[in-house]
Amino acid sequence: MLFDWLSTRKFGSRRRNKYAKVTSGLVSDEEISSSFVLVHMNIGLESKKAGASMSYEHGEIHCKKVLSNGDVYVGDFGGLLPHGMGRYTWTDGTIYHGQWEESKITGRGKIFWPSGATYEGEFCGGFLHGAGTLFGVDGSTYRGLWRMNKQHGKGIKLYSNLDEYDGLWREGLQEGIGTYRWSNGNTYSGNWKAGKMRGKGVMKWANGDLFDGNWLDGLENGSGYYKYADGSIYVGIWSRGLKDGHGTFFPAGSRLPYQHRYSEYIVYGNKVQSLGPTSLFSKRRKKVIRWSMIGYLRNPKRISHRPSFLDGVWNIGDACESSLSENTPYALCSSTDEGRHGLQNDSVLVYDREYMQGVLITESMRYYDFRRSQKSKWHLKMKKQPRGPGETIYKGHRSYYLMLNLQLGIRYTVGKITPVPMREVRSSDFGTRARIRMYFPSKGSQFTPPHSSIGFFWKDYCPMVFRNLREMFKIDAADYMMSICGGDGLKELSSPGKSGSIFYLSQDERFVIKTLRKYELKILLKMLPNYYDHVGAYDNTLITKFFGLHRLTIKGKKVRFVVMGNMFRTELRIHRRYDLKGSSHGRSTNKHNINENTTLKDLDLTYVFHLEKSWRESLFRQISLDCEFLESQSIIDYSMLLGLHFRAPEHLKAYSESQSLLKRSANSQDDISDVQLCDEVRTPPKGLRLVAHEPSSVSSLPGSHMRGSTLRASAAGNKEVDLLLPGTGRLRVQLGVNMPAQARWKLLHGEGLDTTELDPAGVYDVVLYFGIIDVLQEYNMNKKIEHVCKSLKLDPVSISAVDPKMYKKRFIRFLEKVFPE
Repeated sequence: MLFDWLSTRKFGSRRRNKYAKVTSGLVSDEEISSSFVLVHMNIGLESKKAGASMSYEHGEIHCKKVLSNGDVYVGDFGGLLPHGMGRYTWTDGTIYHGQWEESKITGRGKIFWPSGATYEGEFCGGFLHGAGTLFGVDGSTYRGLWRMNKQHGKGIKLYSNLDEYDGLWREGLQEGIGTYRWSNGNTYSGNWKAGKMRGKGVMKWANGDLFDGNWLDGLENGSGYYKYADGSIYVGIWSRGLKDGHGTFFPAGSRLPYQHRYSEYIVYGNKVQSLGPTSLFSKRRKKVIRWSMIGYLRNPKRISHRPSFLDGVWNIGDACESSLSENTPYALCSSTDEGRHGLQNDSVLVYDREYMQGVLITESMRYYDFRRSQKSKWHLKMKKQPRGPGETIYKGHRSYYLMLNLQLGIRYTVGKITPVPMREVRSSDFGTRARIRMYFPSKGSQFTPPHSSIGFFWKDYCPMVFRNLREMFKIDAADYMMSICGGDGLKELSSPGKSGSIFYLSQDERFVIKTLRKYELKILLKMLPNYYDHVGAYDNTLITKFFGLHRLTIKGKKVRFVVMGNMFRTELRIHRRYDLKGSSHGRSTNKHNINENTTLKDLDLTYVFHLEKSWRESLFRQISLDCEFLESQSIIDYSMLLGLHFRAPEHLKAYSESQSLLKRSANSQDDISDVQLCDEVRTPPKGLRLVAHEPSSVSSLPGSHMRGSTLRASAAGNKEVDLLLPGTGRLRVQLGVNMPAQARWKLLHGEGLDTTELDPAGVYDVVLYFGIIDVLQEYNMNKKIEHVCKSLKLDPVSISAVDPKMYKKRFIRFLEKVFPE
């Protein structure tokens, strides 16, 4: 079996192996399988033939049987079948010696392959099954549990290069908790999935560096904590192994504030011990799990982590004045011990940073006040801290039983409607009467399973309509149920708006579940027939995709849900997200409350985005169609949700790579050559690379973006194109999905922006994701009254509550400024 779980990765300009690519060298699947195929059938059938030669006398138990294909069995028989201890020799030289049960290799035994590999342990039905040890041809060894010829369960594998993995396996690959130690002493202890480091885990390098955080396919991905050998610490966000987003750098000697004290692991001998309040091995476990470890990792080029500018705020405009290279001299504002540790014992010097694909974009210096922190330490658990996409709902969480009921109801109704043959929807499939109703008692019933929650009533609205919508977007029923109703549970998100709705996110982040008010549910049911026709007629519609509408009733309390596609289920990190309506009153965000997950508003937007001409035409053609539909339904208050993925500026990349060249050439070249080189690295972005569309090569995530057509680009001869990004792969370019553009700094409003926030760089390559959301607010009597009242004090054009026709014109007019020609 070949276990190809290790791959290579890059840090900076040098290759750095996080986990080397190796093969097990044990024995192939074919070699194992061919040794056991039809052994018991051949012996049993030939023993029943008339005149079959048996080399034993009457009454003897120990026998020898030579099969017609040349295989030989010597051992015990039970009647005409091998039973007990026996030795079987295949014609290719493979030998098994051990226990048999009614012609099947079952029990303990030992097998020798011609290649030199051997296995000693338990068998069942002709398979390696149970506890056993496999010695590979190359000297590698696996000791542990097996299932159907695959490593499965707890096991230890020692590789020929002295790497060692000690942990859990599943179907021949590492999965679950485990520790891998490379031969030079680097160790990883944490979660694995399908043979790769994925989930929470800790990597400790031989040079003293340590990373504790989230991993994806062997690369740092998500929030984490990086402690350097000199004691300095960076807490922030990573994307595919590179710092990508906001973070905080604590210089060496700093003490961490309470909310940033991540778990830390001390590795010695063959034990891993956790030190710290947060641990990969949860505090709830009373037993400390110990894994023995060995490992291999090339000595990496260290990631730059030192302050690169110390006076106030550093940004990309200072690129040629301050170095981004890791050779920047380490310095603090004070050379005394007070400077090293902060201001005496009450404050610590920290650096707030923002990265894009590993390139430092901005840096500001501040002092963290521990006196204030200690006073408020008691309520830190109550205060919501910035975190990743949602909090996983666990047993004991306030939404735990609500989640269980929701999952049970969706599993029931999707399972009931899926076997019904596909057909066109009828008028009877719409409206409040088109529903499935069911009561789920906790003890179960003839139609429902027992469950651990309290009894509840379930109502599923328009099941055939939403079933057809899911089919329209190529969402498989089984995948839909696994995504929402799988064993991992949902994540709860905080509401980004004023509606007070609660948002839930499926674990694979493909679907968003939002709680609705009663009037919103009525609006959706009212507009559903026209919505169904609109979505069916326009593949590239930007309006929210709805996949299910449900209601729970628990102890008389009704909770309504709608299931939608997640617009930001992307392969690229979203660095900025905006909610754009085109109005200006109250459309700004408090700068003190902004974090990695903040949704900004109209007055916070300081960029315009230049698209290819044909793409812009397609965009506004679709926006006009969608807005006309919403106007026909008397809908207002909708907005464009815009997500930006910034690519690291090319001039910064070039500058970072050219620093050593500039320094080496300083003594041998004149100042003019230096200026020329500096001018070269200041050149603006050249645009993202587009290549001809290849359906077989493109990376595409299933979900609400599967249906839209692939865009064509004039640069590619008006052919369908993919976006090619190094380290990510090919991305299919669609309207509102994976759309490359150039972002230029421009002030769209005369208010709401601090002039100190101007961006000297001006131009970025970005990838855009957008769609029209919040489409369930009618221009009803309440909104008309709100319009009249606010118009008495404010400019009627600046407020959100205007009639649908005016709202549509203002919305499109504003987006024309955001996406200029």
